[in-house]
Amino acid sequence: MTTQEMPSAVQEIAAGYAFTGPALELGAVLLDGAAYPGAQVRIPLGVLNRHGLVAGATGTGKTKTLQLMAEQLSAQGVPVFLADIKGDVSGISTPGAVNDKVTTRAGEVGQQWQGQGFPTEFYALGGLGTGIPLRATVTSFGPLLLAKVLELNETQESSLGLIFHFADKNGLELYDLKDLSAVISFLTSPEGKEQLKGIGGLSSATAGVILRSLTVLENEGAGAFFGEPEFDTAELLRTAPDGRGVVSVLELPAVQDRPRLFSTFLMWLLADLYQELPEVGDLDRPKLVFFFDEAHLLFKGASKGFLEAITQTVRLIRSKAVGIFFVTQTPKDVPADVLAQLGNRVQHALRAFTPDDAKALKATVSTFPKSTYDLTEVLTQLGTGEAVVTVLSEKGAPTPVAATRLRAPQSLMGPVEEAALRAAVEGSALTARYRDAVDRESAYEKLAARGAPEPSVAEPEPEPEAKPTEEGGGLLGSLLSNPMLKSFARSAGTQLGREISRNLFGTSRRRR
Repeated sequence: MTTQEMPSAVQEIAAGYAFTGPALELGAVLLDGAAYPGAQVRIPLGVLNRHGLVAGATGTGKTKTLQLMAEQLSAQGVPVFLADIKGDVSGISTPGAVNDKVTTRAGEVGQQWQGQGFPTEFYALGGLGTGIPLRATVTSFGPLLLAKVLELNETQESSLGLIFHFADKNGLELYDLKDLSAVISFLTSPEGKEQLKGIGGLSSATAGVILRSLTVLENEGAGAFFGEPEFDTAELLRTAPDGRGVVSVLELPAVQDRPRLFSTFLMWLLADLYQELPEVGDLDRPKLVFFFDEAHLLFKGASKGFLEAITQTVRLIRSKAVGIFFVTQTPKDVPADVLAQLGNRVQHALRAFTPDDAKALKATVSTFPKSTYDLTEVLTQLGTGEAVVTVLSEKGAPTPVAATRLRAPQSLMGPVEEAALRAAVEGSALTARYRDAVDRESAYEKLAARGAPEPSVAEPEPEPEAKPTEEGGGLLGSLLSNPMLKSFARSAGTQLGREISRNLFGTSRRRR
């Protein structure tokens, strides 16, 4: 069918996606149940640092959309990071097998399909599962992200920030959880209380809560994540010898029951990248595209200070040529300030079985530009592998809303065999660098040498209520109003040699 033979509505949509530069090919325009392969829906590579959202109900094809986009990014020399929650994405390393469904889909959308695998590295948090171990030191992770993992309230967040500051100032390295526990116990001892006298202190109740939370975290096996060697996020920016971008897959099935840990860890990766990468502005293609799966877990129960830090990081990392796609069920899972920064949208089907579902559907429709579609109807009738798309054009303007039948991934749509996964990990040049944990002298050993008390868990006591300050709530406001940190700020110029600099999340700048 020629362009002239297509319905006028399809022609108008197709014109909005006729980009001249490199782009990701998503699929063909869908109208009244028919796909039009002559009307292709695409995303320009140059706008991927404006971020995006992939949303939809369970089973509608979000994972395959991530796989499709990751393949094309890799093929065009752009590194990709994917979090594999269920173990479904490992197949991206292996060529897909042709079958009737793939052949039919390719014909419907005008795709020249050929099975192909892509250069892939497999990672696992702290070595929990099959993958190159990813670790971060406690001090690099920072107080705000750790407070999120430990589910601390704002008062406890503030105290944790003070603990980190004390450790930084006194040369007590926080590499693993036992280091942090040792510092907390010391600060509640007579000697530690004396050192904090006059500049604020740490109540035994708050110390007890934090220590108990650390114990629970360690008992769940998450302690293996904190320590050395710390992962260098520059590894995520590599390309293969043939010029294709490396796809970094974080295997998470082994920690599915600890969603707060892995969602917060993904934010640590972004915070570290933000600190380390130079400002480059808008490039013709991003340096990295980061897919943040199960994004609602990051925002659920988050403090005001944490949400502000996420919003700032998402806004500012664009200038570092990093694109972020949040993956979740509905746009309402993402705070409005973050959602406003997501210029590229791929919305899979939504279900409206309950009044709450109907509200979510209405809210989703309201976030799209006006279109010729009845989106309330279309979004409930889309099939698996179909989505409503609107992205930013090369000039930064929104494209027409396009119901789209998506292309089929060229790699294996499912997990690789465990033996193949283990072989890929063992064959990686990174395995020798990160496989074995290292326990250097740090706060625990230094305090033990001074005869400091062993870490212990205090009995529960009533917690004081968090009081708002004129300088803002949460960790940020509490720290800014703390006389100890105000004094630190005034003397920062003379302390740079001993003090660790921290960014919006309280994560430390890596020392290379």
